[in-house]
Amino acid sequence: MFDTAERFPIKVSVLARGIVHPWSLVFLPGGDMLVTERGGRVRVIHDGVLSPDPVSGVPQVMTGGNALFDLALHPKFSENKLLYFSYAKPTDIEGARMLTLARGKYENGKLTEVKDLFSAEKTKITGGSRIAFGRDGMVYMTTGAATYPFLDAAQDPMSDYGKVLRFREDGSIPPDNPFVGRAGYKPEIFSLGHRDPSGLTIHPASGAIYEVEHGPNGGDELNLLLPGRNYGWPVVSYGRHYTGEKVSASPSREGMEEPMVLWIPSIATSGLTFYDGDKFPGWKGNAFVGGMQRGEITNTGRLERVVFNAKLEELRRESLLTELHQRIRDVRQGPDGLLYVLTEEQDGALLRIEIAH
Repeated sequence: MFDTAERFPIKVSVLARGIVHPWSLVFLPGGDMLVTERGGRVRVIHDGVLSPDPVSGVPQVMTGGNALFDLALHPKFSENKLLYFSYAKPTDIEGARMLTLARGKYENGKLTEVKDLFSAEKTKITGGSRIAFGRDGMVYMTTGAATYPFLDAAQDPMSDYGKVLRFREDGSIPPDNPFVGRAGYKPEIFSLGHRDPSGLTIHPASGAIYEVEHGPNGGDELNLLLPGRNYGWPVVSYGRHYTGEKVSASPSREGMEEPMVLWIPSIATSGLTFYDGDKFPGWKGNAFVGGMQRGEITNTGRLERVVFNAKLEELRRESLLTELHQRIRDVRQGPDGLLYVLTEEQDGALLRIEIAH
């Protein structure tokens, strides 16, 4: 039980534990949930119990570190059973990988007809990826460029890293992508200048696309994504490198987008959702952002709640679940209107948040 700034207590329950470094969560029709483990497994939670057997048919991922990332259901999943996911595909170059968008048919703990839809160029850039279906039916996929000495990839229009990419559901390039037909630009690019986009969501009311960006030592951001825009990394940033010096002499520049919300010091953002359910009336319209640690201090993870006005301008924010001292990797609104959170730990857990009665 925890108190909140809105004067009502919340109850946090552990639904499942023993999930090894979980990354993403989706809700299936019928009540089951799927969770990715960054090492390469997909786990099933059925009737509130974590199945001991991982989902079969998941392709081989790059060994070591982060390798299996986000999950997204096709908008017509109930009919076609198509599950989309992003992962780091191994290559013939030692230490290099290709960030890949794939899909397969999921039924009864099995993934079949798995097909890679898109693979970025081979790279030694590390970092994760989020994917989401927009209201336009297109798949949006984030890629990072936070690894030294590859930071400049975010500004390179011929690199897929440090970008948000946009595809049709079959992985082909939509003809209305902002750089289609422009010489020197990869046509899959939707926006550029991103460091490590660690959360991606579609606003439930407007359909607008938002992402949270994992900054360096300070400079985490929440951004509204717009086609063809440049979000600045590493040319401009409000953050500092981990060694302490400023990333850029100025935190802003004409022609580069300013963040909607900024965290200094950083909270190591990961996971994003806008709440529109009826179980937390005082939280309707709020953004919830996972945080893994604040200001480079361990055991300071949190769930951040950001309150906006009608114009989506920030009013205030509240840090939740700090008492747990857990790294929060993902946050989702469930079909029941409750909030669900994944802790990013070796013994990771799925938590459910509800109002305490």
